[in-house]
Amino acid sequence: MAKQPMLKFTNVARDMPPKREAEVRREDFKEIYAEYAEAKAAEQASRCSQCGVPYCQSHCPLHNNIPDWLRLTAEGRLREAWEVSQATNTFPEICGRICPQDRLCEGNCVIETSGHGTVTIGSVEKYITDTAWEEGWVQPITPAQERTESVGIIGAGPGGLAAADMLRRAGVQVTIYDRYDRAGGLLTYGIPGFKLEKDVVVRRNEQLEQSGVTFRLNCEVGRDITFDEIRSAHDAVIIATGVYKSRDLQAPGVGVPGIARAIDFLTVSNKKSFGDDVPEFSDGSLNAEGKRVVVIGGGDTAMDCVRTSIRQGATSVKCLYRRDRDNMPGSQREVQNAEEEGVVFEWLTAPKGFTGDPVTGVLAQKMRLGQPDATGRRAPEVIEGSDYTEEADLVIMALGFEPEDLPTLWDCPDLPVNRWGTVKADYITGKTEAEGVYAVGDIVRGASLVVWAIKDGRDCAEAILEQLSAAPAVAAE
Repeated sequence: MAKQPMLKFTNVARDMPPKREAEVRREDFKEIYAEYAEAKAAEQASRCSQCGVPYCQSHCPLHNNIPDWLRLTAEGRLREAWEVSQATNTFPEICGRICPQDRLCEGNCVIETSGHGTVTIGSVEKYITDTAWEEGWVQPITPAQERTESVGIIGAGPGGLAAADMLRRAGVQVTIYDRYDRAGGLLTYGIPGFKLEKDVVVRRNEQLEQSGVTFRLNCEVGRDITFDEIRSAHDAVIIATGVYKSRDLQAPGVGVPGIARAIDFLTVSNKKSFGDDVPEFSDGSLNAEGKRVVVIGGGDTAMDCVRTSIRQGATSVKCLYRRDRDNMPGSQREVQNAEEEGVVFEWLTAPKGFTGDPVTGVLAQKMRLGQPDATGRRAPEVIEGSDYTEEADLVIMALGFEPEDLPTLWDCPDLPVNRWGTVKADYITGKTEAEGVYAVGDIVRGASLVVWAIKDGRDCAEAILEQLSAAPAVAAE
């Protein structure tokens, strides 16, 4: 009888890939986790219990068939593992790096509840697809038959790219329009290299281009091309712009030099990593070197900002968040990484204003958690008499993102949006009330996870393919 390759969680401990020492990794923007060796990946995959109801799969937005590709990895059948993995996920090597596994698949691993430590799903997923790239298994898309229909996609982020991949596999002609000079959206300019090295994104963009996807970069809708022109050029249009308008803080001193938006700070840093000439970095306005940095916010974007500031050479980095550690929205794993690298967290602290012009400090006040609000989270309350000043040379606002006013920017008043400004669309198909117009990702959901954008893009592509196939044929004249 063949030896049982799985269910080894009782005698094999959870073991993440080695993490570079904080003193070393804070000096560069390379990813902090090493790659599994084949034997270690197989060992960790073998810990899977192959449970009858795989909660890891049901709590993954893409419903990836995790138990099957873990078993195939444990058996050394890596190409089959990759084929199963990529069947449901357009970019598994990206999700393996940046998904908050502690809140999704790994956070719902059955063996975790028995005290044995979750399977390292994300690290194995990353290993499988990185191996596929190294072995040449990932190839440009070659549709069995080309189709005449075309789809225009506005936004080259994860949702738009996922939809483009699916549509090209069916032979549909795809053009992607994006305001930036490189494709990838937040994968390229929002997420720092220490979480997602940029060659990982670039090779996917190149694969799609080699697959026949047309990219029109440095092309902003409403400035370089109208929305109506895009609609008239394609059989369907997908809006996948994401949400890039930063939430503002209404407080004395807002707007003085030295107070920056998180998206601007991260974009400049990533452009610099590409080797671009970035005036805002060179003149020091969006460069943390030698500065006391204060980041306001508690989400993953705030974590990206504090860890980027450390790498740029800030003299000190503090993060102010109005709730406590247990109630912050960001990944606990990212908080731990930030603390290891020298970031100081000021929990239960909120800003009430700023001093100096340019900024010299944050007027802060201490908070306590009161009764739960409508969402069930305990609402922060001000502790009277607790005000103090947090000295700062650079303040980065990471308070979340809102949608831009697309109907006005694009001169398309018939584009259906809700009272929050996000596009009104069916959550499964992405279809809007406007004829032939679909929307996916954050521009529908509000600021969310990359994995949800990928799911939306894939689902929308399927809906468009069904719609195109159901459309009556036009008789030749």
